[in-house]
Amino acid sequence: MTIDLHVLGTASARPTSTRGVSGSVVHTEDGLVVVDAGEGFQTRFERHRKRLKTHGAPRRLKPNRIGALLFTHGHLDHTWGTLPWLQTMSLDHREQPLLVLGPTSSDVFDAMCEGRSMPEGTPPAELALQWKAWAQVGGYSGFSYPVRWVLGDVVNDRWMEVDPATLAATLLDAMPQPEGWRRHRLQALPTVHSVPSCGWMVERTASPGVFDRAKAEAMGLSDEQRAQLARGEDVDHNGANLESSAFRGPGAPVLRAVISGDTAACAPGFEAHLEPDLLVHEATFLEAQADKAAEHLHATAAGAVRTAVQTGAKALALTHYSSRIKSVAEPLAEALEETARAGTMLPVVALQDGDVLSLNHEGVTHQVSCDDGWTSVSMAPNR
Repeated sequence: MTIDLHVLGTASARPTSTRGVSGSVVHTEDGLVVVDAGEGFQTRFERHRKRLKTHGAPRRLKPNRIGALLFTHGHLDHTWGTLPWLQTMSLDHREQPLLVLGPTSSDVFDAMCEGRSMPEGTPPAELALQWKAWAQVGGYSGFSYPVRWVLGDVVNDRWMEVDPATLAATLLDAMPQPEGWRRHRLQALPTVHSVPSCGWMVERTASPGVFDRAKAEAMGLSDEQRAQLARGEDVDHNGANLESSAFRGPGAPVLRAVISGDTAACAPGFEAHLEPDLLVHEATFLEAQADKAAEHLHATAAGAVRTAVQTGAKALALTHYSSRIKSVAEPLAEALEETARAGTMLPVVALQDGDVLSLNHEGVTHQVSCDDGWTSVSMAPNR
């Protein structure tokens, strides 16, 4: 019952010698999801897979288990590596269906559903326009696997399936989930950026404890009564009401990981009721550039802390640094100063390329990438 986040890029718009642009892989029991696929994604993905194998990691990233690609927005540092990667999976004879999800604006959503032209002023970074451009260069020709292209007006929770070649749209009742998923679900969270944007939550749903069959048998219950209790139904037995919950061990509570994408701090989708076990949040700027962060609708490290406090997050990981930030020690120091000002013991780490975050009901472990593989550090509360 672990959610692992493999961090393949921590740079913002410009890659550096040590940081690639955005791209992450989330590993769950149900399968994998990719969150953004910037320039060079498939190369970074394969390099990371090789490292996992070389260093004997217990869990591997198998491409045929990727059920969904989640875009946080349409800027190229989050999308430009997508088409080559999709084509490579086809060359490798992938057969499993892939669900592609991303945000759009209400105006574009309405226009596409009504079969109208794109509204005036639609930004070039609009995902629908990119998907159509990829189709025009033959990007999807002869794919070995089916792809569903789905856009959402995330603020109003409206979703449509799109034909990327024609931009014909079909309204959906709800946002679809990856095929075959049972224990986990995806949710889009509205964020604030210069183009339509969202964060993504991967949630492992709560599960009941194991049914105590021996206890039921010891009480002399019939097969039907035991079946009722196993289904979660209470049973009358010899004039007494037997509650089904009394015949189960402790269950597993909900587990939530939230990944922000590009956004100003304290976005409306990051509400107090979320209480994620882990929040991965952009920290593009330091406080000295707070005015630039506000201008471009990005966050500082301190803003990421304020967002974490707003959501009731149990742990915070910083990512998406401007090339002006030479060391992750800088945003980490500012984040820790903000936690002290806020009077919170929120655990905070600053991610680097190749790091892995492992999340379970006991907490979060930060697996720091190093020459010999990874060094595991528990994200304990700051004091």
